[in-house]
Amino acid sequence: MKSLRASWRLLRLLGHIAKGLAIVALRFPALTPDQQHARVQVWSLQLLAHLGISLRIQGQPPLTGPVMLVANHISWLDIPVMHAARHCRFVSKSDVQGWPLIGTLATAAGTLYIERSSRRDALRMVRSMQEALERGEVLAVFPEGTTGDGREMLPFHANLLQAAVVAQAPVQPVGLRFADKATGATSFAPSYIGDETLVGSIWRTLCAPPIEAVVHYGPPERAGERDRRTWTQHLHDTVDRLRNA
Repeated sequence: MKSLRASWRLLRLLGHIAKGLAIVALRFPALTPDQQHARVQVWSLQLLAHLGISLRIQGQPPLTGPVMLVANHISWLDIPVMHAARHCRFVSKSDVQGWPLIGTLATAAGTLYIERSSRRDALRMVRSMQEALERGEVLAVFPEGTTGDGREMLPFHANLLQAAVVAQAPVQPVGLRFADKATGATSFAPSYIGDETLVGSIWRTLCAPPIEAVVHYGPPERAGERDRRTWTQHLHDTVDRLRNA
């Protein structure tokens, strides 16, 4: 029964991805940015439903920008989960842009790409993020830089907050968690760490019993008199509390 359920979910998932690619190719050129954002949010909500995942939002998502969302990172599902809760532009490693199918969808959703090994590109990205915030956009970053195991959070990279500091924009901490729908216990089915393959993580998620994705928004805050590193550590601790609340 588990394999049958997973196979059915997989068929729905593939069909939904194909639908998304068609929308991007045929509908997006005629839509305004706000209409595109609304489409991305609806598509993400439907994606979760096809995977057997429900969404629970705690706290208040940002109504408008400028604001930078900072969240813990545990799965390939984190981006569609956050899009389903509130559309935002993600900052992601440049590798994602070249991923088959996923890269096309990520680009259509407004993702900003950064080449992490290049200092020059990092400076360019800070400038692009600053300009996006100054335009009143909602950005999202995963300051851990990679996915964790869902048990302990990795340290945050302070440089990802530089754009918010320069643009004098607020930062809103966000805690992410996946839970077994029936028991409320943390679900590690969607995890994607270490030597795990993306395909293996997707299949494990498809095989899992119903999952609830919890997105917990804390109140937005500004750096104030804190230096960037002190503020980064405070945000790390806040996100850690939110994901466990």
